[in-house]
Amino acid sequence: MQNIANKTAFITGGSKGIGYGIAAALMEQGMRVAITSRSQEAADKAVSELNKIGKGEALGLEADVRDFESQKKAIQQAMDKWGQIDLLVANAGIGHFAAIQDLSVEQWQETIDTNLTGVFYTLKAGLEGLKEAKGYFITISSLAGTNFFAKGSAYNASKFGLTGFTQAVMLDLRNEGIRCTTIMPGSVATYFNDHTPNEADAWKIQIEDLGQMVVDLMKIHPRTLPSKIEVRPSIPG
Repeated sequence: MQNIANKTAFITGGSKGIGYGIAAALMEQGMRVAITSRSQEAADKAVSELNKIGKGEALGLEADVRDFESQKKAIQQAMDKWGQIDLLVANAGIGHFAAIQDLSVEQWQETIDTNLTGVFYTLKAGLEGLKEAKGYFITISSLAGTNFFAKGSAYNASKFGLTGFTQAVMLDLRNEGIRCTTIMPGSVATYFNDHTPNEADAWKIQIEDLGQMVVDLMKIHPRTLPSKIEVRPSIPG
């Protein structure tokens, strides 16, 4: 198992939900973690909680994955502070769910720009750092990236695209020593789509479960690559 203490991670959308759970799990291992949010206030609040772990170090950055220059600036801030990026987690995402008759152009564009183009921007901004570190690129897709459903045209398109994107860049980058994995969760207890996690979510995947999964991926021998991982609740709710 690889020792990941003092390695550096950059996580988009890390102020809450899955991104926060991943950040917390990595810091428990002694990693340094930069998280982004579109709100500096939200990023700072998350960092204050993460730093209570007492291991690793957290940095909160305001950035919007839909803006390439914003992503480059945030990546550079993390590089300026720690000098390396060993892990890049493209987690930021949104969901608009409506029948195609009702889905607006604005909803379509925001979903694709965030969930798909935003991942492209994140990787392009962080690629040189990953090359230097021979690091790891992980995307948070969804079972909606392989299973379509009614009122999911925008979300399905973004996640089907994200799954394909990650698998393609995995083939582009593997010979440069960069590993790539997409994690495809089913139901997760998060704040996604204006939901507030509660006791009724106990059957769902928890954010710490996905955090542990990322830790395990980081620790596995680099000769082995779980390139696409489907994960779902053991028993449906």
